[in-house]
Amino acid sequence: MNYKFLILILVGLFLSNCEKNINITQNLSTNKYKNSGFALVYNDNLNLKKLETRSLNIYHRFLKKKSIVKITNKKNGKYLIATVISNRVKFSNFYNSVISSRIVEELELDIAEPYIEILLVSKNSMFVAKKTKMFEEEKSVADKAPIDGIQINDLSTKKIKKDIIENKDFSYSIKVADFYYRDTAQTMLDMIKNKTSIKKLKIIRLSETNYRVLIGPFNDIKSLRNSFEKMNLFYFENLEILKNV
Repeated sequence: MNYKFLILILVGLFLSNCEKNINITQNLSTNKYKNSGFALVYNDNLNLKKLETRSLNIYHRFLKKKSIVKITNKKNGKYLIATVISNRVKFSNFYNSVISSRIVEELELDIAEPYIEILLVSKNSMFVAKKTKMFEEEKSVADKAPIDGIQINDLSTKKIKKDIIENKDFSYSIKVADFYYRDTAQTMLDMIKNKTSIKKLKIIRLSETNYRVLIGPFNDIKSLRNSFEKMNLFYFENLEILKNV
């Protein structure tokens, strides 16, 4: 999230209601980074720097090179460890990463709806060491394994079948942020409403001190992406896409 933008909101709230101590729940600390959203699956037709098909590497927009991440298929719970090899590759911010075909294969991702969670983890954790050892032992076999059965479809293109677009199971919302006070969440909601044409806005009460601003739900990829891109006006860095909210 762009902190300069948040500061403007918080200053305004402070001046109008000085007795409140505003606290916003965020996960942008590099030690706690987590994001759920759609991945862009690399293929040679994309105008991007080459990403090896059989690698467990990804491109990310801002996580540091050599960062270690846990990638989870949100539909079936399968996960693996991957490495960020660049944060300088330019791709649509609708996608939370660019991943290889091997990652699609390992996680059994739906290629038409590659919904994943990315979690930054410590390089020194036992979890990483164990998973890295496992993949190293499999590497000689995996590097030779065929992947002819995987067909890549870019979610940004219009070549999405009608039955996928109208899939009743497709239901996603955009998580803007979590706030300590409902008034703060309402201020954010009002600002989005006043500065964009986005209509599907709501506040979800998660607890006494946690209020979430959501956009949606959306039942097709086109409207989801359109609203996501309208949020570019606010320079958020970690918008999340949540399923079946």
